[in-house]
Amino acid sequence: MSQAIITNIDNSFATGKRRYRKGAPLSGADKQRVSIARKKMTHKEIKIFVRNSLKEGLVGLCNEDGLTQAELIERLIECEIERRAKR
Repeated sequence: MSQAIITNIDNSFATGKRRYRKGAPLSGADKQRVSIARKKMTHKEIKIFVRNSLKEGLVGLCNEDGLTQAELIERLIECEIERRAKR
């Protein structure tokens, strides 16, 4: 083995970087499929249409609170469930 190859191998271990990855990296679409499959274990999907003005209001509320739309909708549902339970 030549000295250059040995030096490169030693340097890769010293920097903590991997010299190779097993298998090909996932494409963006594959990453999204894996993410969705993982979410489906604990979540259910909701598809809705709302008026444009309500959507703009939702986005505004999310920006104010620093939440995603899903997080805000979950909170709203939880609040309504609690409110009705107190009746």
